[in-house]
Amino acid sequence: MKFGIRKPSLKKSIKARTTGKLKRKVKKAVVPFYGKKGTGIVKNPKKAVYNKVYHRTSFSIFGLFKKLFKK
Repeated sequence: MKFGIRKPSLKKSIKARTTGKLKRKVKKAVVPFYGKKGTGIVKNPKKAVYNKVYHRTSFSIFGLFKKLFKK
C-alpha cells in the first residue's frame, strides 16, 4: 500500500485527457451500469476497498501545488 506522495505518470495523464467523449457515450449506452456510483464494490469488492484506502492515504504532487497557490 502506498502512503504519501504519488509519483505522476505523464503517459497515464495524457491517456486520461485524450480518451474521447464518444467512447464513453458508447460504453454508457451498451453497458448498463457503466459510470454509476457504487458499482465497483459489487463487481470487485477487494479492489474497491483497496482503491478507497489508497486514495485516502496518498496524494498527488499537483494537489499540493493547488492547495499552496489557492487564494
